[in-house]
Amino acid sequence: MKYLIKTSLIASALALTFTSNAAEFKASEKAIKLAQENLLIDTHIDVPYRIYHKWDDVSKATEGGDFDYPRGVKGGLNVPFMSIYIPANLEFEGKGKSYQLANQLIDGMEALAQRAPDKFAIATSTSDVEAQFKQGLMSLAMGMENGSPMEGEMANLKHFFDRGVRYITLAHSQSNHISDSSYDIRRKWKGLSPFGKELVKEMNNIGMLIDVSHISDDAFYQVMELSKVPVIASHSSLRKYTPGFERNMDDKMLLALKENGGVIQINFGSSFVTSAAGAWGDKMKAARKQAKEEFGENAPQVKDFRKAYVAKNPYPFASLEQVLNHIDHVVKLIGIDYVGIGSDYDGVGDSLPIGLKDVASYPNLVQGLLDRGYSDSDIIKLLGGNTMRVWRQAEAYAKKH
Repeated sequence: MKYLIKTSLIASALALTFTSNAAEFKASEKAIKLAQENLLIDTHIDVPYRIYHKWDDVSKATEGGDFDYPRGVKGGLNVPFMSIYIPANLEFEGKGKSYQLANQLIDGMEALAQRAPDKFAIATSTSDVEAQFKQGLMSLAMGMENGSPMEGEMANLKHFFDRGVRYITLAHSQSNHISDSSYDIRRKWKGLSPFGKELVKEMNNIGMLIDVSHISDDAFYQVMELSKVPVIASHSSLRKYTPGFERNMDDKMLLALKENGGVIQINFGSSFVTSAAGAWGDKMKAARKQAKEEFGENAPQVKDFRKAYVAKNPYPFASLEQVLNHIDHVVKLIGIDYVGIGSDYDGVGDSLPIGLKDVASYPNLVQGLLDRGYSDSDIIKLLGGNTMRVWRQAEAYAKKH
């Protein structure tokens, strides 16, 4: 089914050129058609918090950010999962703060859809996605990044499900009342908390997808034991290429994910894709800490530190080819049915790979897959088919419970 979204600005294009950091990428007519005429689902885009922090009308072209409607159309994106991102510290600042912010971010997405009904529609089911695709609308699905708005009350799960959230990332950068975090050296629960274990079961029952991105390895394997439904890793990449980075998944975890029937959606952020970017970040932070100790926190050398540091030490951006290597490894190890896209656009700052700088860039990824010998049917699975399969399975299980 051809993607019928208003595409006058691109309808006559046979080949689009995407330029980034002086590197030019040309997607063939075939790559552009594959991206624009099939479901393209990106399971993690951080627009809600971006426009909450600094409002911008993403229904129109914007100067900043990685997402807006015209660029999404250009790239073929038709199902962005908008991240209802809740900073980890809110849980520890008092009950009600996480819950309030989550509701405000959902309000923002509803307002966006209502303000531009000819462009967007909220999607809460696979049938919504399919119907809106036929109507030429961009479906705004929602996933909650950090389960802290549950606030220990199972009733909040139903509340956010009723508001349209369809996956929950159990924790974020700190361990919370649900799960230990991969970033947090404190492993309070040694995996999931007692409430977290019950939450996983109820998420299955209600039809809420479980997102295993961000959680500790122990928590991941406990989810694998408990979940009766395939899970997602909404924006994770591979530890094979970033040794020691627990936030990414290793081969043993990928094999467990296959057994579960889930999908890993590859994160585009350079530090997720290549260890060089992660090492750069560690060195920059250490150097800034040293400058802070030497000059004081409010000194100009500290306030403008990153800019000066980058000038002398250019950031080692990942490449499109390296992102493709992550996809290749998943496919070779567990198969084409278990991989998708979770770019983390608007969530990883200025760290996106050369060739994948914003939502207009998906045809570059498709071209890379074609160049590596992927079939049209395989690419269609990766673009959205695999995520739709998991979502349908969650819906089917919930209907029986």
